[in-house]
Amino acid sequence: MCGIAGTYGFGADTEGIARRMSGALAHRGPDGEGLFVDDRTGLAHRRLAIIDREHGAQPMTTADGRYTIIYNGETYNYLDLRAELEGLGHTFRTDSDTEVLLEAHAEWGTAAYDRFNGMFAFAIHDAETGTVTVARDHFGIKPLYYWIDPAAGEGESPRVVFGSEIRSLLAARVFEAAPDDRAVYRYLKFRVQDDDSRTFFAGVHRLMSGEVLEIRADGTEISSFTRLKEELREIAARPSRPYDESVVDEYRERFQEAVRLRLQSEVPVGTSLSGGLDSSAVAAVIARHLREQPQDESFSAVGSRQNTFSAVFPRSSNDEERYVDALLEENRGQITAHKIMPQPEAFLEDLHDFVRTQEEPIISTGPYAQYAVMREASQHVTVLLDGQGADEMMAGYNPYFYVYLRQLRRQKRFTELASEVVGSRDILRKLARTRFSGRTSVPMEALLNSGFVAEHSGERVTSIQDDLKERLLEDTFKASLPSLLRYEDKNTMRFSIEGRVPFVDKELLKFLFSLDESAIIHDGWNKRILRESMDGILPDMISKRRNKIGFTTPEGEWFRSIAPQLRDIFASESFASRPFFDAPSVLALFDDYIAHPENHGTLMFWRLLNVELWMRTFFDDADGATRALGGSAEIAAQPAPDAAPAAAPVAATSPGEDELEQPKSDYVANPDKQLDLVSETDGHTWRRLPLQTSLVARGDDIEALVRERVERFAAGLPAGTVPEGRPWYFVISEKIVAIAQGRSWFTWEVRPRRSAKVLSRFVSRTPAGIGLGDPTTMELAIREVGLPRVLAASAVGAAGKVVRRKGLFYEVVGANVRAIDGPTPYSAFPSNVSAKLPPKDPDAVSARISAAIRGADIPASLRDSFVGTVVMDANDIGRNVLGSDVATPHENLEATFADNPLGQGRQRTPLAILVDLGDASRR
Repeated sequence: MCGIAGTYGFGADTEGIARRMSGALAHRGPDGEGLFVDDRTGLAHRRLAIIDREHGAQPMTTADGRYTIIYNGETYNYLDLRAELEGLGHTFRTDSDTEVLLEAHAEWGTAAYDRFNGMFAFAIHDAETGTVTVARDHFGIKPLYYWIDPAAGEGESPRVVFGSEIRSLLAARVFEAAPDDRAVYRYLKFRVQDDDSRTFFAGVHRLMSGEVLEIRADGTEISSFTRLKEELREIAARPSRPYDESVVDEYRERFQEAVRLRLQSEVPVGTSLSGGLDSSAVAAVIARHLREQPQDESFSAVGSRQNTFSAVFPRSSNDEERYVDALLEENRGQITAHKIMPQPEAFLEDLHDFVRTQEEPIISTGPYAQYAVMREASQHVTVLLDGQGADEMMAGYNPYFYVYLRQLRRQKRFTELASEVVGSRDILRKLARTRFSGRTSVPMEALLNSGFVAEHSGERVTSIQDDLKERLLEDTFKASLPSLLRYEDKNTMRFSIEGRVPFVDKELLKFLFSLDESAIIHDGWNKRILRESMDGILPDMISKRRNKIGFTTPEGEWFRSIAPQLRDIFASESFASRPFFDAPSVLALFDDYIAHPENHGTLMFWRLLNVELWMRTFFDDADGATRALGGSAEIAAQPAPDAAPAAAPVAATSPGEDELEQPKSDYVANPDKQLDLVSETDGHTWRRLPLQTSLVARGDDIEALVRERVERFAAGLPAGTVPEGRPWYFVISEKIVAIAQGRSWFTWEVRPRRSAKVLSRFVSRTPAGIGLGDPTTMELAIREVGLPRVLAASAVGAAGKVVRRKGLFYEVVGANVRAIDGPTPYSAFPSNVSAKLPPKDPDAVSARISAAIRGADIPASLRDSFVGTVVMDANDIGRNVLGSDVATPHENLEATFADNPLGQGRQRTPLAILVDLGDASRR
């Protein structure tokens, strides 16, 4: 059954809420027979009976009227359970698995759920106690979301809304939809989603795999009904079964049985075929069975020929068509092939519906290939099998090789380690090439709002690095597979079909964990046991292929072809208004992508784009969530100027930020900074007045900018702010001087040589800046003074560490290199995405700026007390005067900036008026 929903609250308007949910469920259910609501319980569902379609109607209630169930999914071992229950005196009115689940709960309670082998999400109402029990299968194949009223106190009657879709919860209109900022940050920064119970909607949670939610009059409780993960760990800890031909034969039989169980159906069944090992194995097993045992009734739902559905991308970098064709050729009489060719133009047309279908942001555009396949498949079949889950259970991704190598090293199994290194050398070379590809590496924080980053800076994501089976468990139940299963369900249900995943079978996984890791990875081959079990069933070019592409789109090629439309979204007012993004940085990076697509990946851009479209779909107006239930709201971007090539870095602020932020007064300190400071060097009190600026770009006239800015400062100067006759200085950040001189570059404009990449790894980074700890800044250092001098300084610095003497590196390499700055994510655009050399001839720059100030239209008394200009390099841990035209000792001037009054973040104040108020002890 598909599309469950319900609300339960003692005294709540359950009937009204459930009926409001009906719009959210209107598209669910392949048989198209409508939404059913139980007025007694408030439980609703969209009817889909795959097993016993005629009699499997829901809600279904036990003969004594006590228990009522709504159910989404299938339980494949239901016949065995039914026989056991009949032996205990239960009688059955239907042949459906729904009734088996219901009677199993009546007999064993929640302990029954661990006996089920399948995919399920269901709710059972107990009329005697008033309790509602909601559960989700062992792997979380079927979704289940819930919202619990946070206003309910301990021991109070709770109000709970739950359903198979988040949209059904929103349609209940018992809470206000809002984004969960933590989930958004973790997605943008770490590429994670679905790894814990929090969804992207504030207050809406997902029931995790193997969990049960009990809703009672005195509150709610969540617990696990299974020990599957613990059982798998216990199995893995036992002595492993030796790997031999009998093991391979048994795995083949178990896998074939997992496929056969998922063919139980009274509606047509097909296969999603990507050309990869996993989906090809499923299709090949079915084809072989049709060829060798055409009369087997358990395969009757397939028909005389298996329908396969494949997304292919002719002439693209990730085209899998030749692998699909190889399988079709070998099984010509058993397969009817359907090829779908998604195009970027169609992707743009489908984008709104695709985002709405997924309900939450997803990892890439890859699921769109499946979306397109499901749309076509729905015209021919009702159930679709695919190979999802095999990668997480048998180390299908290349990084698993690193995990296994680290495990062998930890276990001191050096002979096997050497063998694996040799066997996987081509994969390791590929990983190394990716690491040193030369593609731009911009930290996501540089593209995000600094306040948003600061709020979530404590978030961390870690993964197991040296235990293969533990890593597989982590990825199966938390880090990888849950997000794949989510988009699998969303795509299939969008087109009212059912997806089944034979690899995601608890008995199959238990068998795999009873074997040594060599059954998973051996001599550089992952999925070893699957490959060998398919010998003679799959063509060699599939079973022995090394490269994995999988079910995805040629995202890079698509983004290049639709870049102008995507740029419109990044340039839109709505994107700039979000609390998540630093819009100028995103747009600058995307403009460089348009100009130099070979230098950038697309995954970061997709995440930014996905969040923006998700916000438009569900939150941009009061009815946004309701529109997302089935409306045809436009996702067109706001008008934007034509795309332009990447410009030179600019400093300080941007027009978009000016519109959204209130300007700072010239006569107050930056937030969390002091206006006046008593210097520990000369004992004087110094007043620091930070000035905000407009954009500064390469080639700008710094003297003209300063003259205009000082005139504006003087025009509104309150009495006493700069006491008459007190000497004052003009301080300018070296950053904007360097930018105006053309000595600052976007990080993607700098092409670090290999020596720069290697040397940068040995540089310590600090919270105030990365110094030369970035390949781009190390490259600038090499350009500035030459590689031999940098190498010599590195050697001296290393020696200095041995004798505990710091700073020797910079003594050798020189002050110019010390002043090189790299990208700092917390800084204002473009400092967050640029690297720069120190300004050229800063003393001369200071003299020119001073001349401009003395020629400015300011009061004579202010002009007469002006001392001169200082070019300052300051951050939260240090400050250096790089140039000046004054006689005041540098150490005195540096001490006035001890607390970095211009700020290290996005204050946008690169200029300051510095006033000497005199000896503090005499005031």
